[in-house]
Amino acid sequence: MQNDFFILNRDVTIDAELKSEPVRCAVSRFYRDLSMVLEPADEGTERAESGKICLKKGDLAAEEYDIYVENNRKVTITASEELGFIYALIYISEHCLQILPFWFWNDQRFVKQKEIPILFKKYHSEKKPVAYRGWFINDEVLISHWDAEKDAAYPWEMAFEALLRCGGNTVIPGTDSNSKKYAGLAGDMGLWLTQHHAEPLGAEMFLRAYPDKTPSFKEYPDLFRGLWEEGIKRQMNHKIIWNLGFRGQGDTPFWENDPQYDTPEKRGQLISSIMQEQYDLVKKYVANPVFGTNLYGETMELYQQGLIELPDNVIMIWADNGYGKMVSRRQGNHNPRVPALPGEGLGDRRHGVYYHVSFYDLQAANVLTMLPNPMEFVKKELKHAYDCGISTLWLVNCSNIKPHVYPLDFAATLWNSLETEPEKHLEQYISRYYGDRSLKEMRECFMEYFEAALPYGEEEDEHAGEQFYNYVTRVLIHQWMKDGGNAACEELRWCGPAESFAAQLQWYVSKCKNACPRFQGLLDRCVSLADELPEDCRRLWKDSLLLQVKIHTFCLEGVIHFGKGYSAYESSDYLNAFYEIGQAADHFYLAEEAMKECGHDKWKGFYDNDCQTDIKETAYLLRLLMGYIRNIGDGPYFYQWQRLIIYPERDRKIMLLLNYENHLTDGELYQAMKEKENNKFDKISL
Repeated sequence: MQNDFFILNRDVTIDAELKSEPVRCAVSRFYRDLSMVLEPADEGTERAESGKICLKKGDLAAEEYDIYVENNRKVTITASEELGFIYALIYISEHCLQILPFWFWNDQRFVKQKEIPILFKKYHSEKKPVAYRGWFINDEVLISHWDAEKDAAYPWEMAFEALLRCGGNTVIPGTDSNSKKYAGLAGDMGLWLTQHHAEPLGAEMFLRAYPDKTPSFKEYPDLFRGLWEEGIKRQMNHKIIWNLGFRGQGDTPFWENDPQYDTPEKRGQLISSIMQEQYDLVKKYVANPVFGTNLYGETMELYQQGLIELPDNVIMIWADNGYGKMVSRRQGNHNPRVPALPGEGLGDRRHGVYYHVSFYDLQAANVLTMLPNPMEFVKKELKHAYDCGISTLWLVNCSNIKPHVYPLDFAATLWNSLETEPEKHLEQYISRYYGDRSLKEMRECFMEYFEAALPYGEEEDEHAGEQFYNYVTRVLIHQWMKDGGNAACEELRWCGPAESFAAQLQWYVSKCKNACPRFQGLLDRCVSLADELPEDCRRLWKDSLLLQVKIHTFCLEGVIHFGKGYSAYESSDYLNAFYEIGQAADHFYLAEEAMKECGHDKWKGFYDNDCQTDIKETAYLLRLLMGYIRNIGDGPYFYQWQRLIIYPERDRKIMLLLNYENHLTDGELYQAMKEKENNKFDKISL
């Protein structure tokens, strides 16, 4: 190795002028990085003399840094504050040690070397186009019940590290109690903290603190103020973007708990006065605070009606609809699609965006699978938002990270450089994490994923995530068992015809039938390609795109059987209806099993707490529906189907004894039906 280069080995030391916990964490992380890719020195083996990396304070802008290789023994990193030093060490880690931003989440493997040179002489950081760049770790039901074979905090540490490696600087560290539990860890790692739009100032939810009281500001103003003040005091030593606002005790409008505010004017007036009060309260405790407020859901509509007044110098945070489109979100059957962008006259204000690559709406969104809209669409929306003045804050809902690594990587690349091209980024992403072998075929599969997505509406963003197959099916099961399907489902007026239950179900099944062949073809391609990939690449392929295609395909196939079951039911062919609903349940279970198959090594248990899409719940409800159908078709004595399925034809009509063995359970009867050759069964006349 040439003596002109600074050599990274396991003996490198770091001397930090700035003594703080975030810098200490960054230094410790860099030492860990060295241990992941470099071999320790063998006793008696001669190698390059160890060098020193000096972290020196200098007169630079926030986050800015210089790396200067002075000689083969010394590297000087200059920055003015913690994030500058953090990003500088990450830069060396990525560009010299080749540790990628999502190394943990994509199972990057390292071939250890004895030493690695720093091949550049100097580097000066580039200014990023977005000031605050971050994630909201929301709907975190998977990572909050998984420990990656270490401990409960470790997945969160890995999430915060990935964010820093992506150039991020801001995080909402979880929802509700998690946001309080992991705020200290995120702050200690150098991140700015901000808060959920339903948890202003990071305060405790009113009903948790006072479960016996009505959450009414008019009735209990001092109790609300006390919670806000406690939240401020608890967080005031961290770097905070203080979220102002007033919503209900969840992701709902406050007037659902306090119906006396029964006009838009009353609602807007209360929210405006509360935000001003919160603003003044923070300034009482914090010097030069940074504020933001979320124009989200019902708040967006009130603002667009001119009914909300904001304090000065507050970042106005606009939100997409959960599907990547910069319009207001659908709530229930209400979908006004109000543009969610700064209008004329707001050029003097600071603006941010709350953007979803994962979303949970109990309708058609995605938490287990990627955003169903392509990155070209994402860039168009975010670039347009930026051009409209949204450059102060980009906050991306990242959910449980692993299912969304590709879109998260793209969004981060975009917040670092608006010139990012989706097609080029995809090639680079695949090359870095999966390797170059079969790169063209893998790229085509990724692109085909978005082309295969089911369009449930007419708008460009209205493509279905895996929640569509599960929640719509469960709503239909509920209505079917509630009144036999005699009335339409009120909960489904957002997505299809509403004149009857049968019309709703037919529309739904037709949509799934149209999409299913696309995903079946993509599944075949992904499976074939997996066999051609090297072992390490194959494992990641199976855990990422192949798994997600399986989830879509198996759920779609389940819906198609669900439709066949209802058709048989409508014609009073209850036995075949029972069987088809069993087939539907089997296919949803296949999706559940596909997730379990990816629970290997540190990922053991990762998908166990799928309680939002909850594919296993869909399968369970389909099993209940089988019992409902059997009750109608085989009751009240429950012996005819059993005789038809398991008795030889010559014995079925001989009724000296109605049955010769215990009644079969629904599961046992269904299993016996599956063992029949043609799986088609004659109607039984009772």
